[in-house]
Amino acid sequence: MNDETAKGPDYSASLYLPKTEFPMRAGLPQREPEILRRWADIDLYGKLRAAGKGRRKFVLHDGPPYANGAIHIGHALNKILKDVVTRSQQMLGKDSNYVPGWDCHGLPIEWKIEEDNYRAKGKPKPELSDSAAMIAFRQECRAYADHWLSAQREEFKRLGVTGDWDHPYSTMSYNAEAQIAREIMKFASNGLLYRGSKPVMWSVVEKTALAEAEVEYEDHTSDTVWVKFPVNGFRFTDLPDALDDTAQALLDASVVIWTTTPWTLPGNRAISFSHKIAYGLYRITAAPENNWAKAGDLYVLADKLAAEVFRSAKIEAGGFERVTDVPALLLAGLTCAHPLASLGYGFDVPLLDGDHVTDDTGTGFVHTAPGHGREDFDIWMASGRMLAEREIDTRIPYTVDADGFYTQDAPGFEGRRVITDKGEKGDANEAVIKALAAAGNIIARGRLKHQYPHSWRSKKPVIFRNTPQWFIAMDKAQEGAGRNAPTLRDLALQAIKETRWVPAAGENRITGMIANRPDWVVSRQRAWGVPICVFVKKGGHDILRDEKVNARIAEAFEKEGADAWYAPGAAQRFLGPGYKADDYEKIDDVLDVWFDSGSTHAFTLEDAKHFPGLAGVNRIRDGGPDEVMYLEGSDQHRGWFHSSLLESCGTRGRAPYDVVLTHGFVLDENGRKMSKSLGNVVAPQTVIKDSGADILRLWVAASDYSDDLRIGKNVLADRKSTRLNSSHVAL
Repeated sequence: MNDETAKGPDYSASLYLPKTEFPMRAGLPQREPEILRRWADIDLYGKLRAAGKGRRKFVLHDGPPYANGAIHIGHALNKILKDVVTRSQQMLGKDSNYVPGWDCHGLPIEWKIEEDNYRAKGKPKPELSDSAAMIAFRQECRAYADHWLSAQREEFKRLGVTGDWDHPYSTMSYNAEAQIAREIMKFASNGLLYRGSKPVMWSVVEKTALAEAEVEYEDHTSDTVWVKFPVNGFRFTDLPDALDDTAQALLDASVVIWTTTPWTLPGNRAISFSHKIAYGLYRITAAPENNWAKAGDLYVLADKLAAEVFRSAKIEAGGFERVTDVPALLLAGLTCAHPLASLGYGFDVPLLDGDHVTDDTGTGFVHTAPGHGREDFDIWMASGRMLAEREIDTRIPYTVDADGFYTQDAPGFEGRRVITDKGEKGDANEAVIKALAAAGNIIARGRLKHQYPHSWRSKKPVIFRNTPQWFIAMDKAQEGAGRNAPTLRDLALQAIKETRWVPAAGENRITGMIANRPDWVVSRQRAWGVPICVFVKKGGHDILRDEKVNARIAEAFEKEGADAWYAPGAAQRFLGPGYKADDYEKIDDVLDVWFDSGSTHAFTLEDAKHFPGLAGVNRIRDGGPDEVMYLEGSDQHRGWFHSSLLESCGTRGRAPYDVVLTHGFVLDENGRKMSKSLGNVVAPQTVIKDSGADILRLWVAASDYSDDLRIGKNVLADRKSTRLNSSHVAL
């Protein structure tokens, strides 16, 4: 074609289009930083506060992200959604103030310091029993958290989020640490804080107890065993004559249990059954040569599960017979010998009737180790009076130590290990199984792939371990509140009903969690956190309750931070002249970080000195016009929403929020979870560099936040097309 082709008339001059000084929306990666600088130059945040002064307040209280790395796409979704909400509420005529915050204490930061500053350099970890070493280590953790707080703040600002970025809250600020200390002191004062010995989820890798919110369930393959507990006697009162023969026959039988944790058998102290289940006495009539289950053996089993048990024990369908019924009345009076009796377990094992027992799987009987399971502990404690009457020792043994090794309370297995410090299976299971075989009390073994609790940080299995910890009681009324006063569980359940949940299904979810949760384990055996700053009288269990002591602690934390607790001479300093430090134990465990973040309402929404822009909130439930919203991902029903609810109800009798909104998670465009190994991770930094932050904001605004959101190249391309078409329409 000829380059000199004649050009037609230019019709553009004949089109009358509106003119605008707004530039075309190209070059956003370059233009957006200029826009952000202009907002800073004109103090846009300050102008919004001035414009909202005197209006009805809407406070979106920020759930604190963890200060330990660059932000990911989930952070971008969360912060942009919050910005959309706060901006829209401001435009609706409210004073909509957003104060960002950070969660800065906890194990992940400790781990990072240990790895980068010590292991990687071949240096030994500091001896934290030394005051100077403890404080120095904590200062390293503080510096690390401060670095990432600053880095994340710039990344969040780059997303175009408007807020009080110059005055954020952080759980490691001195005023926050002081208030967190005051909050745990309130629980000590109202009687809900106590030290007890209970089985808790314990991470051998991290060497600390874990809360339920710190645990996730992953596939795990466990050893399984079917174990005989030989009946060695019974104790009946008013036994009907018709049951005499059955009772006598049981003396030659064994109760069979099934467990996926053979290592807990040294901790066994009882067998649980259910009066709702039908049980029978079964005899083996034929068995393979050298089989563990032998001809003539008598077993007590749930009728529904008997055939499956015999199949596992290599007994064919015609190789066993049912002898007679075994009613619950007989079971309740039986005692058995421990299957490892010859190794030093020569005590009676009673049978306890428990609602947690089912005949869905296993044998219909549950091996009960009160030091290794919540339900085991509960039924053991509930049966204390009956056990004492039967002269059964009710002490719960400490069979496993903090490093996963058996203790002297597990005779015959001392030094064997349940889990290694790398989270791998130790030699405990095999040692127990071999001992059971040698004693002739195992009838089958196997392997089972199932869901098992793992630490969400280390991704390694945890164990239930009996250990002294600090708890907040869920089912105890506050001291001095009256006989029929509500418990913390009662208060929390009522507060849930008084809160608006968006979507509405969130109410049922958190209600179920609160209704069924155990007491809150708030202690951690770590270094980087706010200490459980209480004193306990030596030789007893009583917490010192003295407002002057509490005031000295809080005042010191305000000026020096929580490091003051670990300084030389801290005990006598805080106790003051009225007490002797030698008479008291200073508790050095730190608080669960969920208690930290659950207390943010106390040192942010209620602290007019440090956050004057949030002062004077008069909530609707108090007769005022103002609202407080919490907005996070749906996993926070078991996390921040949960801990904030319990902390506030335990200290203030109500929830800290009026509205709770949850959003879904971010998946790739094929609906898969993002993973580096799959190569499907979408980093917000990359999107911003290529297309600008506005494309992410458009993606959030155009998506259904209540469901999981998808993102990828094709999704972003669609959003770009939508943006350009919108620009053309506007022009």
